[in-house]
Amino acid sequence: MAYARRVRARPTPSRRRTSWAVAAVAVAAIAVVAAVAWRPWASPVEPAAPVAAGDDAVTAPASLVLPQNPTVLIFGDSWTYGSAASDPALGYAYVIAEEAGWTTVVDGVRGSGYLKPGIDGPSFGDRIAALDPAVAPDLVIVQGSINDRKQGASGYAEAVDAAWDDLARIYPGAQIVVLGPAPQVLPVEAETARIDRDLRERAGVRGWWYISPIADDWITPGNYLDVIDTSEIGRDHPSTGGHRYLAQRLADAVSAITAPPVVAADVAADPLGR
Repeated sequence: MAYARRVRARPTPSRRRTSWAVAAVAVAAIAVVAAVAWRPWASPVEPAAPVAAGDDAVTAPASLVLPQNPTVLIFGDSWTYGSAASDPALGYAYVIAEEAGWTTVVDGVRGSGYLKPGIDGPSFGDRIAALDPAVAPDLVIVQGSINDRKQGASGYAEAVDAAWDDLARIYPGAQIVVLGPAPQVLPVEAETARIDRDLRERAGVRGWWYISPIADDWITPGNYLDVIDTSEIGRDHPSTGGHRYLAQRLADAVSAITAPPVVAADVAADPLGR
C-alpha cells in the first residue's frame, strides 16, 4: 500500500562487535539457556499463570523467537508515521531499524484508530485487511491508538478482535506484539487508560505479548518535555529526540521478551580425521 515503507538497518561496527561477543560467549558455554535480560520497565518474560478475563482465559505468551536481522512490520497511527519529528523518517519506527538491527516495514496513518478513520487512510481494520501478504514479516508490532479515546467503548472490543483476526490470517507465520497507547498528555486521560486496559485484555486472550508504555512509565512528568513536542506544530507528538527515545525503549522491551539465539559451538576439526 502507498503508505508502507521499508527500512533496512545498516551494519555498524558496534553491531558487528556485539555479534562477535555473543558468538564468543556461546562457544564458551556448555549449553545455551533460553533467558532474557531483566529490565524494570519491560513486560516480564515469565508471566503469571492464566487468569480469567470475563468469559475468556488469558493465555501466558511464549518468548519471541526471531532470526538475525528480522523483518518487522510496525503498524500504527501518527506516532508510527513519524509525526513531529524533523523528518518522518526520523520517527521511532524507522530509527528502531538501526537500533535493533531489524528491517522495518512502516505503516503509519495519522489520526487512525480501530474505530476512527485517519487523515491519510481508513481505520485500523480496513488498513489491516488491505495489508500485503507478500511482506511475510517475522514480527508484527501493532501500535496505539489514542485516536479512539473520543469514540467511546461501544464496539471497541469487537473492532479490535476483527482487525486482529485479519492480521493473524494474513500473516499466519508472524509473531505479534501489541504496543499500547502512550500518553500524549499527563496525567493520562481516563479514556486512554481504558484503551490500554482493553488492549491488554484482548491481547492476553490470544496469548500475544502486550507492551504498555503507560504501565511501564515510558513518559513521566520528569521526561515529558524531553519526549513530547507541545508546540502548535508538534501538537503533543514525540519530538525528534522523543522518537529516538521511544525507539530505544521499544527495542529494549522487545529484547526483554525475546529468547536469545541458540548458537552452536564450533567443534575443532580433528587433523587425523577422527
